[in-house]
Amino acid sequence: MEELTLTTPALLFSAISLIMLAYTNRFLAYASVIRSLHDKYLQKNDSILIEQIKNIKKRLYLTRSMQIFGISSLLLCVLTMFLIYIDQNTIAIWVFGLALIFLIISLGLLIVEIQISVKALEHHISDIEGK
Repeated sequence: MEELTLTTPALLFSAISLIMLAYTNRFLAYASVIRSLHDKYLQKNDSILIEQIKNIKKRLYLTRSMQIFGISSLLLCVLTMFLIYIDQNTIAIWVFGLALIFLIISLGLLIVEIQISVKALEHHISDIEGK
């Protein structure tokens, strides 16, 4: 195996930053939808709205987990760089491996969240097609 250098974990900074921006945008969109559903629910106590709220709540928690694993991955990349800087290469390799695993988990949760989102949208489409 080649030696781990400072540039290797640094390469992930831009990728993780872009992913975190996308996650934050998702989070803000969910916040807007939740506020809208809340207002609709206060006006009309509808069981369909309750199902939508449950769905968006599940997606919100998944997004939170995605963000936590993404941020943890970024922090571990920074720690890896510090360990390389102080000549702790063996530990740095293990920490960087953990950072990659956290990034994989974050992206895996994104896949799950996208599947839930698509099912929710399919529900809306089928409702429209039924009319």
